[in-house]
Amino acid sequence: MNKKLQNAMKVGTLALALALASGCANQELKDAVAAAQAAADSATAAANSAKSSADAASRAASDAKQMASSAQSTADQAARAAAEAQACCDRNAEKIDRMFEKAMRK
Repeated sequence: MNKKLQNAMKVGTLALALALASGCANQELKDAVAAAQAAADSATAAANSAKSSADAASRAASDAKQMASSAQSTADQAARAAAEAQACCDRNAEKIDRMFEKAMRK
């Protein structure tokens, strides 16, 4: 969009320079200047629209990053809880084995 804006501005500037250099303010030249200005305005509007879309996409990406970070934190907590539960299970299994061995010795 920036390239279109630059081209439109060049065309507008050229048309204005021609009008001033020739000293002739005929209708065709006025129409060319108006067309160049319209093209510049259109390019500016398109650039503003693109910027607005990019800003919205940036906000959405930021929100997604925050949600992913939260999900990772939750997953990390779940992994720690699972590791603690497994350690508890291992301790209980060892305790049961010891009790069984003790009972078998009697």
